[in-house]
Amino acid sequence: MKAFTFRIKPNQELKSELQNFAKENHLQAAVIVSAVGSLKKAALRFANEEKSTELPGFHEVVSLSGTLDGESMHVHMSISDKNGKTIGGHLVEGNIVYTTMEVTLLEQTDMKFSRELDPTYGYKELTVKKR
Repeated sequence: MKAFTFRIKPNQELKSELQNFAKENHLQAAVIVSAVGSLKKAALRFANEEKSTELPGFHEVVSLSGTLDGESMHVHMSISDKNGKTIGGHLVEGNIVYTTMEVTLLEQTDMKFSRELDPTYGYKELTVKKR
């Protein structure tokens, strides 16, 4: 395995920065180990919903987990508001970093991730292969 730690800076969009990092570093099978930071604009797609929901106000990222490669990702995020109320869902575009986002990824150097259509529900799902 190979570890990567980096910071996403204020006003950058979380999902696109994660994808850019994976692409620029030619990651083929990465998992999110840790991510802590804050958002000034938050958006999530909740379970079995087609559209995302914007969440007003500032939020702390209390959990970010998932898999990614240079072409795709499947990431879930939990955030808490100023009262500690926590909510989570699928990471979508529209999450703008407030002060910082510190991310650590591990890449499984002997594997390659891809997404292939699973006819069960019609989504592209994770496929894992040896390199």
